[in-house]
Amino acid sequence: MRNEKLISALGNCINHCNHCADACLDEDNVKIMVDCIRIDRVCAEVCSTLSQVLATKYDDVKGLVEYCKKICQACADECSKHDTQHCKDCAKACKECVSACEAYLA
Repeated sequence: MRNEKLISALGNCINHCNHCADACLDEDNVKIMVDCIRIDRVCAEVCSTLSQVLATKYDDVKGLVEYCKKICQACADECSKHDTQHCKDCAKACKECVSACEAYLA
């Protein structure tokens, strides 16, 4: 199934984004983590939506995959600004999701 690889990457990204957002709340200086928390939440929502749509037989998903790729890249860029392990792990998961989106669109 063409969607399996992307659905798997989306699930991984969702889990890392949710964990990262929650872990950011435990950081000493939460104020500097606000943008990270916000993009983590948006990224998890967009990935979740795309995953649910891909689980159907609906074919008109190109625009949503492109938007998901854009959000995942933005999340990876934001998380890459921070030194915490949860942010590094999240950035990696987001980059893998970007690659899976690109492969799907190819």
